[in-house]
This record gives sequence, C-alpha cells and structure tokens, in this order.
Amino acid sequence: MSLKERFGRDVLLTGWGHSRFGKLVDETLETLIVQVATEALAHAGIDASQVDEIFVGQFNSGLTPLAFPSSLALQTDAGLRHVPATRVENACASGSAAVQQGVKSILAGTARTVLVIGAEKMTHAPAELVGSALLGADYDMAGMPSTTGFTGLFATVAAAYEARYGAIGDVLGSIAAKNHRNGVENPYAQLRKDLGEDFCQTVSDRNPMVAEPLRRTDCSPVSDGAAALVLTTEPYCSGAAATGPVRLAGFGQANDFLPAGRRDPTEFASTRVSFERAMTMAGVGLDDLDFVEVHDCFTIAELIMYEVIGLTGRGDGRRAIDEGWAYIGGRLPINVSGGLKAKGHPVGATGVSQHVISAMQLTGTAGEMQLPRARRAAVQNMGGVGVANYVSVLEAV
Repeated sequence: MSLKERFGRDVLLTGWGHSRFGKLVDETLETLIVQVATEALAHAGIDASQVDEIFVGQFNSGLTPLAFPSSLALQTDAGLRHVPATRVENACASGSAAVQQGVKSILAGTARTVLVIGAEKMTHAPAELVGSALLGADYDMAGMPSTTGFTGLFATVAAAYEARYGAIGDVLGSIAAKNHRNGVENPYAQLRKDLGEDFCQTVSDRNPMVAEPLRRTDCSPVSDGAAALVLTTEPYCSGAAATGPVRLAGFGQANDFLPAGRRDPTEFASTRVSFERAMTMAGVGLDDLDFVEVHDCFTIAELIMYEVIGLTGRGDGRRAIDEGWAYIGGRLPINVSGGLKAKGHPVGATGVSQHVISAMQLTGTAGEMQLPRARRAAVQNMGGVGVANYVSVLEAV
C-alpha cells in the first residue's frame, strides 16, 4: 500500500540544495541556511510564498551561541515572513527528524509544501568543545570534558564486537578506504582523496589510533555545511519536472534506551526496527534497493549496518566487504556519496544531505557520482549510539 493509498496523498521531493561540506571559515549558519534554501526553492521552481511550513534540523549543543536558528530561514526570501518555522533536534539524526516532521505535516494535511533545512557550524570550535558537545547526546557522559567526543563510545562498540566476532581492524580500514574512494567523485565532500586500503588499515603518525581500535581514518571529520529539500504533495511545473520528482515510498523511526549499557551495544536493535518499518511501509525488500546511504559516523557503525539492514547475518558484516557487495558495482552499493566518513558530518545537516544525494542519484543528476541504475534507495540516519533512528525509502517517479 503506497502512502497515497494509506494517507490519501503522496510526499514528493521536488527541489533540493546542498553546500560544500568542510571547514567553511567564510560562512555563517545564516549564510549556509540561506544558500541551500535558495537553491532548493529555485530547483523546485516555486515562490517562497508557496511554502506552508519550515523545519530546520540543527544539533548545536553549545557549538554556537545561537540556539534559536529556525527564523534564519526567513532571510532566504521576504515571501517566507510569517511562515511557521521550527527547529528540530534529535542528536546526529536531527536532519532526518526534520524531514520526517515535514512529511508528517503533509500527511496530516496541515501543509501542502514544506521546506526542510539541515545546517551546522562546527569547525570554528576547539576540539574539546566539539567533543563535549557531542557527548551531550550520551546519558552517562553528558557535560563531561572531552577531546575525542563519541569516538570513545563507538570504540567501546567496536571492542565489544571484536570480543564477540574476532578482529575487525582490516575490514574497518577497507570500509574507510571505500568511502574515501567514493568521496573523490562527490563535489560536496570534505575529504576528496583516495587514501587506499594500506593507509587506512595501518596505524601511523598520519593515521594515529584515536580510541582503540578506531584510527583517525575510522572517524568522520568535524564539518560545517547545510542541505535543503522541498517536500510537497504534487509536483509543480518546475525545473525538477525535467528529471521528475522523487517519491517517498516509506519511512520509519524507532528509539532505544539512551545509555548503551542498558542493552547489547553491538545489536542496534532500534536501528533495525526503523529500517524494517520503512521497508514494510514501502512494500519492498532489500533486493529492490539499488543503493543505501547509511550513517557511518565511524566505520564500525557501517559494518554493523550491513547486518542491521539484512545484507549479512549478525557478526558476519565483513562479508559485505570481503565479497564486494557494498562497493559500487556490487550487490548493494553503500555510501556512494562517500558517507559521513568522506563527505563530512555537519551534524544537523547530515540527514537532509543523505536525502538530497539520494534524490540526485534517483533523478540521474548526480554527476560523477552517478550510478548506472538507480531507481530505489534507502537512507539511514541515527543519533547517539543507535538511540534515535530514522529511515526513508525513496524511489524515482
């Protein structure tokens, strides 16, 4: 049953915008938001006056003094003045949380057209502030000083995984190398360099151990950036109409207990539930997907995602790398964009960016990143250590 059959209306992605990710010293949160919102409205071919509601995904957690960015979107165009605008925050899943809030407004019939923006400024802050801010998404460590942030938490996950299933340093290095190689073709990516497997698998002065067993190349970078989407019930005559809009086929959300110590740290059970809910709503199986964008904040997260989405069984995720399934040209390419690992991870922007990059693939407008066959995809975004989980299934119209 399609969303139209279930709710009486479709949800379509008809326009999008995306900034470069990286250390953007000449940009502010406002200029990033205005840039991508302007691009999205122009791409959708609509006037600002046609927007019924705005959702802004942003994590912040003290990274910038401004904790109230929702109305910054109004600076995009005078026609947005008086449009309801709301900031949405759910840790590193803030972007997808904003997307799903927009979706639900459309399905509820309270909005026909929604502008969704994800944005974050991070690189101006010292490492200890970034680390402490990210730990604000953890129950036990919130408020503590940190220079490694979530790396230590995911290192604990990796160590637990190794204790149960054996050493994974080589496969984590291969995942990092794959995503760096993919990121070379992404014009928005922060790290556009093919580092090679030997470099990513080896501890060195240039690739030190950050929190064992995670090396620097196993960790996504601190980033600035933004992305935006126009969601609507039906396509307008627009620039996007030339390539066709993208349809949301299904979506899912699931939350888990906040302290990872209260559950199996390697299971990511709620992440699995969110994926299953989205796939069930869309009425599709894994073999119906042409690619997936997953939340690889650390390479151990991507390894576990292979198991979560059902590409392999539990503890057997390395098969997706060893047998080439997750590579471009493989059974199910994962993170063709370079993922968070190479593209970057401006926290509030990440989930929106994943949707934008996927929409580009599905409309054949992804440039050098373009896959030869891309008709249906899934986007997986999470906050915390598998705590707040969102999945979307998107398909070409």
